[in-house]
Amino acid sequence: MRRKFMKLLIVEDNHLLAASLKDQCKTHYIVDVARTGSQALELATTTTYGLIVLDLGLPDISGRSVCQRLREQGITTPILVATGVKDPEECIHLLDDGADDYITKPYNGEVLLARLRALGRRGPTAKFDQSLTIDDLVINTQSRRVTRGNVPITLRKKEYDILEYLVQNRGRAVTRAMILNHVWETGKESWNNTVDVHIKYLRDKIDKPFDKPLIKTAYGIGYMVDTSG
Repeated sequence: MRRKFMKLLIVEDNHLLAASLKDQCKTHYIVDVARTGSQALELATTTTYGLIVLDLGLPDISGRSVCQRLREQGITTPILVATGVKDPEECIHLLDDGADDYITKPYNGEVLLARLRALGRRGPTAKFDQSLTIDDLVINTQSRRVTRGNVPITLRKKEYDILEYLVQNRGRAVTRAMILNHVWETGKESWNNTVDVHIKYLRDKIDKPFDKPLIKTAYGIGYMVDTSG
């Protein structure tokens, strides 16, 4: 099984195509859309994405230049280039510029999703172990099952996403903004205490039934998972 609900950035200036792509991908990923090269660079350098779908024909900066700049800035997120060019030599140049794969237009939506799954398996997110463990809490990142002290814990989607993010950053305080940006679509409106409400629900399930609390408040910053103290 693939690891679901990683963040995906779609870079596409055609509104109808961007909307169609987002609709195809939203059941598998948290999707952000950039309609220009400059917007893509801003999002990709300030947000952690698991995958990027990059159109070449952007209105301000070419997709090829966007790809080159991202690699120059040390961003290793897998990039799937969508191109109407079928010249093998040009496609070789794209791969040399830092793209991980390409798909030619028009393409089949299921083929696109299959390409994304393949890239996701070998991308940066693959560095996370299938099983995350802290104290007696165990998270299976493939099945999204959570247990503590061998007791199964049922979490809603956002609760699970927040918990996994906290455990991946164990010992490090993460801000509410970081949690919002990781779990929800970038720029999506949400009330101020969205994270606090979900943390309360998480604590009710993860901490309250057990002797030792794991989810801690980092005062003035946000939250963290820690076993010390």
